[in-house]
Amino acid sequence: MTHTRYAFIKANWHSAIVDKALEGFCSIIPSDQVDVFTVPGALEMPLVADDLAATGKYSAIAAAAFVVDGGIYRHDFVAQSVVDGLVRVGLDRKTPVLSVSLTPHQYQETDHYNQIFQNHFIEKGKEAANAALMIVKTRNSIRQ
Repeated sequence: MTHTRYAFIKANWHSAIVDKALEGFCSIIPSDQVDVFTVPGALEMPLVADDLAATGKYSAIAAAAFVVDGGIYRHDFVAQSVVDGLVRVGLDRKTPVLSVSLTPHQYQETDHYNQIFQNHFIEKGKEAANAALMIVKTRNSIRQ
C-alpha cells in the first residue's frame, strides 16, 4: 500500500521561525509522508512548487515563509508575488498548493517577537496540514 505524499517548501530566511511551520505540519501529517525542500527565500517558492507539482508525486504542497518589513515597500511586493505565484501553480498544475507565508504588520528581531511568531507558525503549519488533508479528501471524492 502506498501512502499519499506531501511536499513542504520552506524559505531559509528567518528559519528559526519558518521551521516551526514544518513542525506543526508534521504533528498532523507523519513526517515519513512529507518531503522537505529548502529554498533561499520566499520568492523562490513558486518555482520549486511548480517543479514539484510537475512530478505528479504529491497530493498537496505546502510552502512556508516569513516576509518582514525591512523599512521599504518591498516586503508587500514579495508577499503578494509569492502568494500569487503559489496560487497560479496550484491552478496550472492541478495540485493543491497551500501557503504558510506570513507578513506581519509588527515585527522586531527580539526574543519576545520571535517566540510569538514561532508559536504562530506551529499553529499555521497545523492548519496547512489539516487543509491539505481536507482538499485531498474532497478531490478524491469528486473523482470517484
